[in-house]
Amino acid sequence: MSETITAVSAEIIEPIGTITLREAQRRNPLSRKTMQKITRLLREMSDDPRVRVIVIAAEGPAFSAGHDLTEVVGATLEDEQVVFAACSELMTTVHEVRQPVIAQVQGMALAAGCQLVATCDLAVAADDARFGTPGVKIGLFCSTPMVPLTRAVGRKRAMKMLLTGDMIDAATAADWGLINDVVPADELAQTVAELAGAIAASSSATLAIGKRAFYDQVDVSEREAYRMMTTTMAANAVMHDAQEGITAFLEKRSPVWEDR
Repeated sequence: MSETITAVSAEIIEPIGTITLREAQRRNPLSRKTMQKITRLLREMSDDPRVRVIVIAAEGPAFSAGHDLTEVVGATLEDEQVVFAACSELMTTVHEVRQPVIAQVQGMALAAGCQLVATCDLAVAADDARFGTPGVKIGLFCSTPMVPLTRAVGRKRAMKMLLTGDMIDAATAADWGLINDVVPADELAQTVAELAGAIAASSSATLAIGKRAFYDQVDVSEREAYRMMTTTMAANAVMHDAQEGITAFLEKRSPVWEDR
């Protein structure tokens, strides 16, 4: 799959699928059509056996400045609901696809752009990256970005970002848990490729089980989480790739995954 439209392109170089925001001059706004396109591409890649890891990247000096505000001005309540429903669908799809999704971030990631970073399973940022939820400054509180932001950085830090609209730098974002790593800008793409490659070396079936299990257990009680994960791990253990991986480890050889 190699498809390009005005705002978004997709490319697969096995085993990595990359979705790239391409409206650099406009700081890659997340319009309704753009969000719907990303959602569709994520689902298509999820169904593609060649893809083991998905990267969401962007062209130009910014990752994304957030929603396309031209869609918000003068819209009806019904129109606004369509826009923000498309946003929520995109974010839930990031968690629903079977592959780990990595955000590759340079420059600004603001409002819905920050939301997308917080939603991705992993995020690597250039040292020039900045993150913020500045909606409060224009009268539109970042309520949907608040959902993953709060879960990533905690209540007090999220509330400060939401109430002030101030940006944080990449080092702070890493310290707070919004992103995983900070690297020099000229090393960003290579670092993400190496991370994706390391993840892709594992069984894709096992990765899919682990990703689903992570989100299933993260917001339930500890007792319920153990109940759920006992069942999940037992089912995982009898699968071919688990049996192959354990046997290969004991025999001191490389495993041969069934899904290769």
